[in-house]
Amino acid sequence: MGNKEQKHAAEAEERKKSSRKFAIIFAILLLAGGSYGTVKYLHGLKHEETDDAQVESLISPVIPRVPGYISEVRVRDNQMVHKGDTLLILDDRDYKLRLLQAEAILNGAHTNVSVADAGVQVVSDNIVSSASNINTIEAQIDAAKVNLWRATQDFGRYENLIKDHSITQQQYEQALAAKQSAERQLDVLQSQKQTASRQTKAVSSQKKVQAEQVAAANSAIKLRQAEVEMAKLNLSYTVITAAVDGQISKVNLQPGQFIQAGQSLFNIVPDKEKWVVANFKETQLAKMNIGQKVSINVDAFPGRQIEGKITSFSPATGSKFAVLPPDNASGNFIKTVQRLPVKIEFKNPSDSLIAKLRAGLNVKVDVHLQ
Repeated sequence: MGNKEQKHAAEAEERKKSSRKFAIIFAILLLAGGSYGTVKYLHGLKHEETDDAQVESLISPVIPRVPGYISEVRVRDNQMVHKGDTLLILDDRDYKLRLLQAEAILNGAHTNVSVADAGVQVVSDNIVSSASNINTIEAQIDAAKVNLWRATQDFGRYENLIKDHSITQQQYEQALAAKQSAERQLDVLQSQKQTASRQTKAVSSQKKVQAEQVAAANSAIKLRQAEVEMAKLNLSYTVITAAVDGQISKVNLQPGQFIQAGQSLFNIVPDKEKWVVANFKETQLAKMNIGQKVSINVDAFPGRQIEGKITSFSPATGSKFAVLPPDNASGNFIKTVQRLPVKIEFKNPSDSLIAKLRAGLNVKVDVHLQ
């Protein structure tokens, strides 16, 4: 009986020790859980966090402005380039011929202007000649009027003398003939003046037409000059250069390949302009403001933290910018917590870690509300 009692006593003592260990462990876990919960609660009062965030960057697409066959590819995948570096060269023979054609047409337009100017000069000379002819005729008309007046006066005297038989019939007829000749001469000169005046008006109208032809020829020159400049511009577009400094994406192009104008060939990602876009739930936005400090942790570089700040809030939620935005007015409504994109910029863009970031990397952001 003694051994059994000792055994029961040992077991009871062992259960008491186990109970005390469990109580201690439970108390420690309870204390740790309470401490962790208290810390998280206090942290949550002054912070808003989300892991729905990514590194963003500008992406500059390389797009040709003219179609053509690729003559040379001067870049490779992931290569770093600088603004103005040559990326591709297109076969420019067609564009050189178009430039020569445009220049030849421009030279022809200049010739047309020269011809039109010469025509204007000829017409101007004709106008001067006609005006001079009119002046001559007018002088002759004045002389003819004087001659007619004298002949008329002589005829009047001879007409009176013939009645008294003071002159012979032959003298009278000579005076009459002189008067009639002077009248005809004046009529002829006046008719010539009218003809010369009509010719002058016709030549003046012709000058107006010639002037319009000159204006049209000058307009044609401007059009042809524009065509030459366009041909030069298109020729320059056969050399495709980098618009920004950055890193080339995958280049899936080969010499001899035909590309269209406006076709996206590949992209250049600038190496300096980076930021973070974090999608916060609408329930997290109440205390968030522009300028608040943000701690950024990049999944690709654990243990390292980058400082940033909130610079702007999106004007609408992400769902509103979707290709097919939800329409809550149709069908059954299920309330879904919306997320709003928030732009976060780095406080120190020259940080060496930022240079290693790539667009699309996942990050976790912690906004300091106070």
